[in-house]
Amino acid sequence: MPVLEISTARLPAVLQIDGLCFEYPQRPLFTGLTASVPCGVCLVVGGDGSGKTTLLRLLAGELEAQAGTLQINGVQLAGERLVYLQQVFWADPRTTEHDQITALQYLALQRQRYPGFLPADSARLTQLVCGLSLVEHLEKPLYMLSTGSKRKVWLLAAFAAGAVVTLLDAPFSALDKASIAFVLRLLAGVASDPTHSWVVAHHDVLDGLPLSQVIELAD
Repeated sequence: MPVLEISTARLPAVLQIDGLCFEYPQRPLFTGLTASVPCGVCLVVGGDGSGKTTLLRLLAGELEAQAGTLQINGVQLAGERLVYLQQVFWADPRTTEHDQITALQYLALQRQRYPGFLPADSARLTQLVCGLSLVEHLEKPLYMLSTGSKRKVWLLAAFAAGAVVTLLDAPFSALDKASIAFVLRLLAGVASDPTHSWVVAHHDVLDGLPLSQVIELAD
């Protein structure tokens, strides 16, 4: 069973995890996991099969834990599910659910869900689109995009959503070097955010990126 090690700075908690338990058939992953995730960038690090994606799916409400509670700024997933979900951004990078719509239509859907999503004519949104090299792809159906370009669409939505908690699973996978550098700059820019938390799952440490917390999952 993976051993969890948590190190954290003394910062206010945004996301509270209490007694979280989850297991797949014949494979326990988390037993009584408790953590206070502060504002800034939290890194969830571990090898393949350590449970990084599973943890993010639990935090997103996509998987149901066998026990434990999750809350964002006092709003519990179990008791106020819709309010909780409006405060957390999650896009499974492997999903094909939105393949038949364009990137612009996908962004419009997310804008309806998240009250703080950037307006379509926002200069900041344009900066994100250009920085991720998505200008020529916005009006294409998502099934026409490469794996890397689809992942850029999810990242664009994540940085535009304004969610209190943003969950990013392997955000650099399948990206070109320029886009990786751009995403790292974006994360560095939100590292000092006093009210929002960014939970990033990655297979290794992220050198040079200021972190508010590290959750290490053993293989």
